[in-house]
Amino acid sequence: MYDPFHCALFLIPAFVLAGVLHSFWLHNRLSQFLAIPIDGGRMFRGRPILGENKTLRGFVMIPAAALAFAALATIISLPQGAPPATLWQLTPVGYAALGAWAGFGFMAAELPNSFVKRQLGILPGQAPASRLTKTICFTIDHIDSIVGMLAAVTLAVHTPWMTWLWVLILGPAIHLLFSWWLFRLGVKGRRA
Repeated sequence: MYDPFHCALFLIPAFVLAGVLHSFWLHNRLSQFLAIPIDGGRMFRGRPILGENKTLRGFVMIPAAALAFAALATIISLPQGAPPATLWQLTPVGYAALGAWAGFGFMAAELPNSFVKRQLGILPGQAPASRLTKTICFTIDHIDSIVGMLAAVTLAVHTPWMTWLWVLILGPAIHLLFSWWLFRLGVKGRRA
C-alpha cells in the first residue's frame, strides 16, 4: 500500500532535482535558441495571450523531470532492486515517463495564470499594482504548477489525498525558494 508521506517525499525531492536541472538550463546560453514564445506573439482582445516570458525553453522541465524521477527511483531502488513497497511499483523507465508527464502538468498549469494576468494588463515578470491582486497572484503563482504536477501524477498513478496535502503544504515554500534562486541567477526579473 502506498504511504502518502513517502509518496510526497519522493515527489518533492524529484521536483527539487528537476528544478535544479531546469534552472541550470535556463541560465545556460544554449537555452536561448528555444526562447520562442509559446503564443507566437498572438494577441487576444489586444493583449498578448501568454506573453514573451512563456517560451519553449521553459518546457525543458519535461525532460528534466523525467531524468530526475528516473534518477531518484534508481537510487532508492538500489538496496532491494525495486522501489520500496510504500511507493509506486514502476521501473526506472516508468518513473521517467511519470516524471515527463508530471513535468508537463507542472508547466501547463502555469499557462492559465499567465493568460489571466496578461488579460488583466499585468506584464510578464511584473507584480500587480493592487494589494489584493498582488496577494492573489502571489498565491496562485506558487501553487498552480504544484497542482498541475499533482493532477498529472494522479491521472497516471494512484496518489493518496494526503500526498496532495503534504506536497501542497511543503511545495509552495520550496517554490518560493526557487523563485528567489532564479531571481539571483538573473533568470527572473523579480523575487517572487
